[in-house]
Amino acid sequence: MKKKAPEPNTDFTGRRRVLLAFMMLCMVALVGRAVYLQLVYQYDSKLENVYEHVGTQAIMASRGMIRDRNGAPLAVSTPVHSIIINAYEVKKTDEARLKQMEKAFRKQKKDQLHLEKEMKMTEDEKLQVLNSYNKEKDQKLAQIETLLGLKAGKVADLVKADKPRQFVYLARRIAPSIGDQIKALKLAGLFVEPEYKRFYPTREVAAHLLGFTDAKDVGQEGVEAGYEKVLQGIPGSKRVIRDGQGHVVAVTDMKEAVKGKDVELSIDERIQYLAYRELERAVAENKAKTGVLVILDAKTGELLAAANQPSFNPNTKQKSSYRNRAINDVFEPGSTIKPFVVAAGLEGGYVHPNDMFYTTGSFAIGRRTVKDVHNYGTMDLTKVIKKSSNIAVSQMALRMPPKYFWGVYRKLGLGSSAKIGFPGEANGSLIDYHRLNDFARATLSFGYGLSTSALQLARAYTALADDGVLHSVTLLKRDEDDEAQRVFSVKTARSVRAMMEQVITKDGTAYEARVDGYTVAGKTGTVKKSGGRGGYIDKKYFSVFAGMAPAKDPRLVMVVMIDEPSAGQYYGGLVSAPVFSRVMTGALRILDIAPDKLDTMPILLTQQQLQ
Repeated sequence: MKKKAPEPNTDFTGRRRVLLAFMMLCMVALVGRAVYLQLVYQYDSKLENVYEHVGTQAIMASRGMIRDRNGAPLAVSTPVHSIIINAYEVKKTDEARLKQMEKAFRKQKKDQLHLEKEMKMTEDEKLQVLNSYNKEKDQKLAQIETLLGLKAGKVADLVKADKPRQFVYLARRIAPSIGDQIKALKLAGLFVEPEYKRFYPTREVAAHLLGFTDAKDVGQEGVEAGYEKVLQGIPGSKRVIRDGQGHVVAVTDMKEAVKGKDVELSIDERIQYLAYRELERAVAENKAKTGVLVILDAKTGELLAAANQPSFNPNTKQKSSYRNRAINDVFEPGSTIKPFVVAAGLEGGYVHPNDMFYTTGSFAIGRRTVKDVHNYGTMDLTKVIKKSSNIAVSQMALRMPPKYFWGVYRKLGLGSSAKIGFPGEANGSLIDYHRLNDFARATLSFGYGLSTSALQLARAYTALADDGVLHSVTLLKRDEDDEAQRVFSVKTARSVRAMMEQVITKDGTAYEARVDGYTVAGKTGTVKKSGGRGGYIDKKYFSVFAGMAPAKDPRLVMVVMIDEPSAGQYYGGLVSAPVFSRVMTGALRILDIAPDKLDTMPILLTQQQLQ
């Protein structure tokens, strides 16, 4: 016989009691929390609406400094203030501020009348407080307008608008002293934010080289743009808690900003100033359109100066051309290219030191002819450079195979960027050697049919200055050039330099380029400007001079180009060579480079000797 299964327990009285007790406990906790918040944990009136606004603020990072090779500051970031107004916040806090003023009024009345408790305000008293509040606010708004130089009523109109804006810059990058005065007004909804402003101590002198930054401190031109990733810092952040009136009452989770890295340029501020001053003078005296000047260290390829005219002040950024013509613009180099033709001929064995060239009349190449400005007769290599014969260099070019001739130009960096990391740097142009017919080779030999920037031309001249070694170019300070390449032999480079020294003699084309106490080697170029249809414009020229000193062992290479001189003279030897002379004289002295031609040094007599 099977046993009966036990009947299930249907008595839930105990469980009900536990559940009921739990629910009662929760209700007691909720009531207790409400009582605590209402009666125990009350805000003080001064801390009303604390924690109403919690947000994250960015902390602006200071930009790295740009210095010259000797540590002189070229671009620095200075602390400034920007003024921001939240007109909506200003309007919204009117009611809260009025309550504070009404309470203060009632307390003052109570103390004056020795009352035990505060009395209600009459309508007249409320109106009196309202007028006092409006007067106080209007005075603060007027003070802000005065401090910021704004039109009277401008800030008031922003606040009183039907739909006031929540974010408006009243001023950017003002002096901290003015920002502190505005901050002291303690106007709700008005914020004084710390920022940085870029300042350029050299003003116009290095403007095209340095460039400038925008309102957000981001590089827009020049070195500022080219080295943006290095110069820019890493912004920080902080969490801020504001009360109902917009005042910061607490700052949490602070992450410090990281300052950008400094950049040390190869530029020498002293030489840059000298180059700028003399170029400005030359452009003005010759009534020229523009002018550029570039100086390189012949041993390292460092850019020591790059001047442009006209210039601009990067601190104010008035309307002007921000284009660095010395690096970004190109021109046909003209006769300044001829020393490379002679060097190429000597290096390849297609021209010999004792060769003579007959240049009387004109030189026919197919249906076209090449002419010289003057009839020079029969010329040796030195005289070809000294007198700048188009006919002679054309004859040399035609002796060389097209690919070899073209290859020398390519090795010199013509037709390709110098790759210094500067925004918009020019490539120049050089015809492909497959398209080189005889006449194209001839025109290339005297500097037409190709284009180059002043920087590229100066770089090419380092191959003659440093005994056949072509240097890469850098904007950053360095001790040696790891990318230098040999283009010519030492013998070829020195031979051509010796020929170029004759250009600076009295019967040469650039006597005005001489420097007392130093040997100088150089070459002039007077280049007709091309027109819109491939032809050339009458009476419009590029006046060019490229040279180096001391010629026996060059330390500096310089290129000067004056665009469209219109005061009467236009030859490179009369317009650009004097600029070379003045700047090179000063630069050699600044760098304390010893003279190598003592017979031309000016004799300084003492007062006793004069007597």
